[in-house]
Amino acid sequence: MTTGNVCDFEVRRDDLRETRFTTGAAPTELSAGEAWLRIEKFGLTANNVTYGAVGEMVGYWNFFPAEAGFGRIPVWGIGVVERSRQPDLPEGERLYGYLPMSTHLRIRPEHVSRTGVVDGSAHRSALPPVYNQYARLAGEPGYDPAQDDRRIVLQPLLATSFLIDDFLAEAGFFGAKALVIASASSKTGFCLAYFLARRKGIEVIGLTSPGNRAFALGLGCYDRVVPYADVEKLPADVPIVYVDMAGNGDVTRRVHEHYRDGVKQSCLVGLTHWEKGGSLEGLPGAKPAFFFAPTQIEKRRKDWGADGFQARIAAARSDVLRDTESWIRIVHGRGPAALETAYRDALEGRLRPDEGHVLTLLD
Repeated sequence: MTTGNVCDFEVRRDDLRETRFTTGAAPTELSAGEAWLRIEKFGLTANNVTYGAVGEMVGYWNFFPAEAGFGRIPVWGIGVVERSRQPDLPEGERLYGYLPMSTHLRIRPEHVSRTGVVDGSAHRSALPPVYNQYARLAGEPGYDPAQDDRRIVLQPLLATSFLIDDFLAEAGFFGAKALVIASASSKTGFCLAYFLARRKGIEVIGLTSPGNRAFALGLGCYDRVVPYADVEKLPADVPIVYVDMAGNGDVTRRVHEHYRDGVKQSCLVGLTHWEKGGSLEGLPGAKPAFFFAPTQIEKRRKDWGADGFQARIAAARSDVLRDTESWIRIVHGRGPAALETAYRDALEGRLRPDEGHVLTLLD
């Protein structure tokens, strides 16, 4: 698409398999205080399927409005300021943050600092603040543009994993001696295992499909990895924390029924198996509860201060990007057909665990 036109990738809110591309003209004028971003590139992972699957419940559809019945699934990526009527944000600035799968985005930059801005658009004012913040890449200490692609793919996932690890560690892992991660080969799953592996006294167990077991084991951050079919072969006399990245209700039920009162905490994080939810009522052990990262972010911002929190996230990002260099390779895609293919693969669970997709709709 040329910079004079806008292209958006949209999905039906009640049927994630129904998709379309819409096009239109870029605005001829901006209001005072607005900026117009050209979306340079963005990552696509199974995490974005979760955004669509829980879009109504959590409010993810509200960030980037679309025609009634349709929505724009959020992604994380980099946008370039193509036009600006915000005097503190010049044209040419590159911003990292929450974006639609589109060629462009209009924002209202507020609270402009050396390292970031906040989109103050009215329709985003009631949404979780963390999603409205954009990093000014040129202002970041130690910014390395060579890491852009891996950051686009991994940062939102490693940040979620860092927060889960922090939440569980603060609670003393609820007295558990082992942590069981469903969808161990998912990027959020193995980032969590990476953080857990640096701690003492907690066994890290991964559950995954037979085809992904070798990959997950080869990462070196799991103590053991077993296929989903072998859940009942795990020792049941060990108290555990269960972290579900998959959203597969059958697996969650089997884990709870196997460990029973030994499930000391049960965190629902992702929906890589988005069509296999099922009822989780009446399970033995701790009641499954959705882990919402923005809640932990706001807590830690109060505990550590905004700068302290950002410093810890930056350190975690640096560690993961450095230590997991060989874990995934970046796959680039350009144009509507490439995006459609990658989205279908994410939706149907066909993405390879050792690949990270970086896409653009720009020509």
